[in-house]
Amino acid sequence: MQTENYRGFSLWGHAILQQEDVLQAERYAASGTITRETKFTKASGILGVFNSEEEAVSAGLAWARAWVDSHG
Repeated sequence: MQTENYRGFSLWGHAILQQEDVLQAERYAASGTITRETKFTKASGILGVFNSEEEAVSAGLAWARAWVDSHG
């Protein structure tokens, strides 16, 4: 999980490990959460599945920035 401040909102990018079998490669589902002044504003749901934790977190933050840009 990673957070950043953007245009008065706190954005959270999440990477959720998706591994059904120990023999499979690790993959990460991405999601984003937006808060303002510690109050929940919006959450994305699953945005996609990525090969790395960093890619998933980045996708979650990108979604959150786009949401703020279109609603802020």
